[in-house]
Amino acid sequence: MTPIDRLIAEQDIARLINMFGLLNDSADWAGVAAMFTEGAKFVRPAGGDPLVGRDAIRAAFESRPPRKSCHLITNIIVDVTSNDEATARSTLVLYAAPAGAMDAGSPALIGGFNDRLVRTADGWRFSERAGFLDLKVSFA
Repeated sequence: MTPIDRLIAEQDIARLINMFGLLNDSADWAGVAAMFTEGAKFVRPAGGDPLVGRDAIRAAFESRPPRKSCHLITNIIVDVTSNDEATARSTLVLYAAPAGAMDAGSPALIGGFNDRLVRTADGWRFSERAGFLDLKVSFA
């Protein structure tokens, strides 16, 4: 892999990671699910059992109550390990409120994701996305 190819892969993966937050905030569950490989594993930052497979990931997102959210994703570090594989780590700050509300009414959550990615015919996709939480930041 040339240095330019590596930079392109890093940029494509960083875009995928940022797009995850944007699609999540707009409740585009089909778009979110399409970011994963067919047999991907996903663990939400709040924890729980891994969701396995694109259909299970989409169904889990669709089953959540509607909300307004803002995912701020920063500190994206990508390590391209081969032409078709990479790992990444990113930091997440999440603000969320019930649908229609302007007051979040709950703490901001700070955590992140550890990702494994593969290049597919459709571009880079998550093969494993494991979220974690570090802090809850109170508004008071």
